[in-house]
Amino acid sequence: MKYYLAPLEGITTQVYRNAYHKYFRPMDKYFTPFLVPHTKKGFSTKEIREIHPDNNKELYVVPQILSNQAEDTVNTIHKLEQYGYKEVNLNLGCPSKTVVSKNRGSGFLAMPEELDHFLEEIFEKTEVKISVKTRIGRDEPEEFYKLMELYNKYPLEELIVHPRTQKDFYRNTPNLSMFGYAVEQSRFPLCYNGDVKKREDKENIVETFPGISAIMLGRGVIANPFLTASFEKPEEQNEIDKDTLRNFHDALYEGYGQVSDGILPVLFKMKEIWTYMKELFPEDKKRIKKAEESGECERLRAGSRRNFLLYFKREITYNRGNLEIENERSLQYGKSETARI
Repeated sequence: MKYYLAPLEGITTQVYRNAYHKYFRPMDKYFTPFLVPHTKKGFSTKEIREIHPDNNKELYVVPQILSNQAEDTVNTIHKLEQYGYKEVNLNLGCPSKTVVSKNRGSGFLAMPEELDHFLEEIFEKTEVKISVKTRIGRDEPEEFYKLMELYNKYPLEELIVHPRTQKDFYRNTPNLSMFGYAVEQSRFPLCYNGDVKKREDKENIVETFPGISAIMLGRGVIANPFLTASFEKPEEQNEIDKDTLRNFHDALYEGYGQVSDGILPVLFKMKEIWTYMKELFPEDKKRIKKAEESGECERLRAGSRRNFLLYFKREITYNRGNLEIENERSLQYGKSETARI
């Protein structure tokens, strides 16, 4: 069984991918957060940082593209080819209202004729391997019958199915009946995506659909980066190597620091990761709840935010070429507060 890291906007960046790959069971494929084609001549500095081979060494990375315009998508694919990429993924699954309102992501699924023309032009004008990440419809699961018929017209490298509609967002349970329909009808390899958060979830999917080739992991593996190891070694399911976790945490902190302007963006990035990973420490839930009820957490958060804002405000007054820390005490205080949040 192959395992893929899902593209989570703002989370599975090159910093996260490299740290994860170093300290945990490597994924077979890493999908980038989506790239949105634009009219600029090349990629932005941030986009180049994400896709540049030097920042993705030893990783099999698949850039994901979010668009409903074939010409723009084709141009982006050709740009990616210049960086050595031979496979791309089309995002037809993002449920974000902002994305869907522009008929992109899972919003594009409600326009099957336009989607058909979109795919036809892309396959005619490109030679790279193309996979699709899709939901089963925008409004109703029954939309998937026509969508599968449409997908089967094209030589997809792979179809990654998250068996929810856009309206489901991340609520309700995945529609395994519709995923079963994909297994029956698909002309190409299938990857399952959705709510695999523990070993039992993975076993249920594999036992129910033994013909699938891969499982894509998103929120489940962000919350527990030991998840794939537990798939292969059941005896380690509940084990947490604290040294590995600490090294992973430090690698993220250092990596975010290298690509961020100041300490505050680093704090926000780390806080987002902590929000997921707190589930690894259920024994601390009572202590966290008690602190929240007493107002202690809010006091610490407010104090930390003030300190970081003061530091950040001072820092950006310096020239970018002189980002040496003028006040070591200020930085040191900020770091200590970070650890307490």
